[in-house]
Amino acid sequence: MSAKVHLKIAIADHPQTSAVRNGSIPIEGVEAEFVTVKPQIGAFRRMVRDVEFDVCELAPTTYIIARAYGAPFVALPIFVVRRFHHGGLLVRPDAGIRTPKDLEGKKVGVRAYSVTTGVWTRQVLIDEFGLDSSKVTWVVDDEEHVTQLKLPSNVIHAPPGTSLAAMMASGELSAGFGANAGIGRTGDPTGGWKEVAADYPDLLSNATELESEYYARTGVYPMHGTIVVKDAVLAANPWVAKSIFNAFTQAKQDWLARLDAGEDLSAGDNKYLKLRKIVGHDPLPYGIEENRKTIEALEATAFKQGLTPRRMSMDELFVDPRV
Repeated sequence: MSAKVHLKIAIADHPQTSAVRNGSIPIEGVEAEFVTVKPQIGAFRRMVRDVEFDVCELAPTTYIIARAYGAPFVALPIFVVRRFHHGGLLVRPDAGIRTPKDLEGKKVGVRAYSVTTGVWTRQVLIDEFGLDSSKVTWVVDDEEHVTQLKLPSNVIHAPPGTSLAAMMASGELSAGFGANAGIGRTGDPTGGWKEVAADYPDLLSNATELESEYYARTGVYPMHGTIVVKDAVLAANPWVAKSIFNAFTQAKQDWLARLDAGEDLSAGDNKYLKLRKIVGHDPLPYGIEENRKTIEALEATAFKQGLTPRRMSMDELFVDPRV
C-alpha cells in the first residue's frame, strides 16, 4: 500500500463502532470520510438505489435482495446490530389468535414486506410453528428499499392516508408488528421514525424463553446491520476488506472490555448484556464461520418468503476478510 484509498462511509454510530467513526481506531490504508445519515434507513435506500457510498451499513435482508438483483457491492461478515424475533408481533385480543397458525386468513400489518424484523419473525413462525405465510395477507404502508423487488400476491398496500396503527385500532388488522416495523411507528424514513404506544399483547408471551431454547437448538442468532463494500473498491484494493474487518474487530474488542468492566453502560449496552445470557460472552460475533448458520437461515427464508428470485451461495453474499 502506498497512498491511502479515500472511502466514503455511511455507518451508524453504535457503541462498538464509534471508535472507528471518530478515528481513534483507523482503518489501515484508508482515508475515511464518514457520512452521518439519520436515521440509517435513509442510507439503506441511497445505497441500494444509487450506490452512493463506498462502504455502507445495510439491513441484511435489504442487502440479500439487492445482491440477488445484481447490486454492485458485497458484504463483509461484520454484524453491528442483533436481536431475537420471537417477540414483537402484536395481536388484537378480540381477533381469535392464540397460536401462530391462527394468523392464517388474517390481515397483519408490517411497515414493508422486506423489513428485516418482519422477515426474521416470519422465519420463526414458518420454521418453528408451521405457519403458511402465503395464507396471511400482509398489509404494508411503505415502499420497499429495493425497487426491483416483486412482492408476492398476498402482500397489499394500506389505503392512501391510512396508517397501520389506525387499521389495527379499527380492527381492519388482526395483528401487526410493534416498534418501527409496523403499528408502533409513525413518520417516514427521511424525517425519522417515531415510536408510538401500541398496547396490544404479544403473540408469543414467553418470547425470551423461546429465544433461548431456539438459539441453543439451532445456533441461529438474527442479525440486522451488516457492512457492504462496493465491488469496484475491492477489485482495485482487495486488502480493504481485511483493513475494515480488523478495525471493526478491534473496536468491538475494546467495547467488550468496557462491557466486562461495567463502564458507562448505555441502554444498548444493557441489551447486549442480557443477550450474553443466551449467546455467550461476545453478543456481536463477526466472521463467516461464526455466523454461517445465521446467514444460511436468512438466505433460505428470504427465498422461501418470495423476496429473492433465486437461491444464493455464501461466496456470492460475503467476502471472507481473513483469507
